[in-house]
Amino acid sequence: MKKKIIRVALALVVLMALIQLIPVHRNNPKVTEDIDAPPEIKRILTASCYDCHSNLTKWPFYSHIAPVSWLLAYDVNKGRSLMNFSRWDTYPDARKESFKSEIYSMTANKIMPLPKYLIMHPKARVDSASLAKLEQWSSFPNVYSY
Repeated sequence: MKKKIIRVALALVVLMALIQLIPVHRNNPKVTEDIDAPPEIKRILTASCYDCHSNLTKWPFYSHIAPVSWLLAYDVNKGRSLMNFSRWDTYPDARKESFKSEIYSMTANKIMPLPKYLIMHPKARVDSASLAKLEQWSSFPNVYSY
């Protein structure tokens, strides 16, 4: 029985070593234009959204370790494809306003930031004061002076 456990453990170690050879693309493309938001809103977005929804992703050490690297790269690529603050200039004005409402709604309903992201990034959690600022920003864009 002990030999079998040792063999299984050894096989797992070899498997973990081999999967590290599968390439994962972690890139940060050029920023064409960042979102134009008031500083306090920008701070909230940067802290809570930018790792998955911008080209300014901070790739932590564990983003280089499979299989976690696969999950992170998938989440970032999906997030950027849905909304990317680093390509804000490519969206029509109506879409930008829609995004602002979606940001508030998804945050208020605790859909975003993703709960699995918050496990490793607890500072990305949006508190009630920040949520109120996002609500005001998304509902009344003229309240803030740029």
